[in-house]
This record gives sequence, C-alpha cells and structure tokens, in this order.
Amino acid sequence: MKKLNCAGKTLTFDRTLVMGILNITPDSFFEGSRYQNLDQVLSVADQMVKDGVDILDVGGESTRPGANGAITCEQELERVVPVIEALKNNFDQVVSMDTSSALVIREGARAGAGMINDVRALMRDGALEAAAATDLPVVLMHSLVDQPEPGFVPHYDDVAGEVSDYLLNRVQACEAVGIARGRLVLDPGFGGGMFGKTPAYDLQLLNDLNRIVAHGFPVLAGMSRKSFIAAVLDKPAEERLNASLAVAVMAAQAGASIIRVHDVAETVDVVRMVDAVKSA
Repeated sequence: MKKLNCAGKTLTFDRTLVMGILNITPDSFFEGSRYQNLDQVLSVADQMVKDGVDILDVGGESTRPGANGAITCEQELERVVPVIEALKNNFDQVVSMDTSSALVIREGARAGAGMINDVRALMRDGALEAAAATDLPVVLMHSLVDQPEPGFVPHYDDVAGEVSDYLLNRVQACEAVGIARGRLVLDPGFGGGMFGKTPAYDLQLLNDLNRIVAHGFPVLAGMSRKSFIAAVLDKPAEERLNASLAVAVMAAQAGASIIRVHDVAETVDVVRMVDAVKSA
C-alpha cells in the first residue's frame, strides 16, 4: 500500500483522499475560494476538517487565465507562511503548499508544510534543489506554458500520452537531484491558461486518466468548478458543483488517489461511495 511521509504525518492511499483548496489570493477564478485574512482561513479550514478533508492546500499565487499579474516571492511568503504555521498548529491534517518558488518551498517547509504542490513541476530556478532539501512529497503538475500569450491555442496529437511523457521527464529530473520516486505524485493539469488544455482536451484527458494512473504513481486530479465544465454546461463557477462532483467520481473510478476541490463535504461523500463500490 502506497504511503507518503509528510513531515511526520502519513498519507495512506487505502482510499481516495480529498484535498481542500485554500486560496490566499484576491483573484482566483472562483470567488468563493478567496480568503483574505487568517481568521477566515482558519474558520474555513475548521469546517473542511469537520467535513473530512485529508489535505489542506494553501496557495498565494493565482494561476487562472487573466489573473492580476505575477506577484513577488516576498508577497507570496507574506500570504502563505503565516497560514501554513497556523494550520499546522491548529489541525492534524497535512498542509500542502501550492507554490513554484524555491524560496517559498524552503520557508514553507520550515513553517510546517508537509507537501509541495507545484503547477510548474519544479521548473523554476532552484525549485528542484529546494524541494530535494525538504524531504517532502511533491506533486508534479503538467503545464504547457508559464505565461501564455493572448489567443494561445494548445495542440496535442495524443493529450494523455504527451502529458505522460512530460511528467515522466520531470520524474527523471527529480531523481537526478535526489528526490525519490516514492515521494512523487503526478497531476495531469486540467484547465486552460498555463495548464494548456482546451475543454476538449480536458475531456479527453479525463477519459484517458487511467493511462496516467498506469505509471504507478499516486495521481492528483484538480477539476473543481473549472472552465471545461462551463464549456459543456454554460454555467458560471458558482453553479458548477454538481458537475464537479460528477467528474470527481469519474477520476476516482479511474484510479486517482487525490481529488483537489473547493467543496469538501460533498466530495468526501461521493468518493466514499466510489471506494465502497470498488472494494465491495
């Protein structure tokens, strides 16, 4: 049975785990996930814990298309480090830091984070070495471009195959600096913008998610309220809960180990049902 040591806390993949999103940003795409002060974050985290969350994922930099520009490492540190410290001191759940910055990786680990969740798969300068030095598990996400130009249209001949190739190359880069395979989680990177997927590619990728799972690593799927749902249903982010639960079920059935979501209570219910059926 696969396990991850997260700074002394253990994640065991004997069931589908749920990661709750805590965006310490003013501009994340879903307004209901933006938290601006520590008391609010702790209140939301407390409810997530009561609802059965396994991992609390803290991010200080929005990656949505059209976000309000890049922030400095210092701004990101100011947003996330106090939150990581407070979450660690108040809850038993693993705290994940959603960052691409080597400085934030180092300081977040010192503050008590138990996992690194990097949408850029440790591609930024110094990130590989910083992650190696922490001994923390790392989520490697596929992204196509760091800052897409307006009108950028991605192209894949085989989206699941090309995403797999990218992720396995990043696995090799991690191993080269001493990050063991057993510390790695793969994320195919659902979504537009820097993640480089049109809605059609997102649907194909979900349909072929078992191909990513087949590589033997735990797989994280983050699809909650994303734009490919809007392309099918023509609904704003606030009205995409039901569809988010539907794709969470599909991902869990395909073998995803972690589902990253805004809506913890509802997702915990659906993945528990999937796990019950799979183990019956």
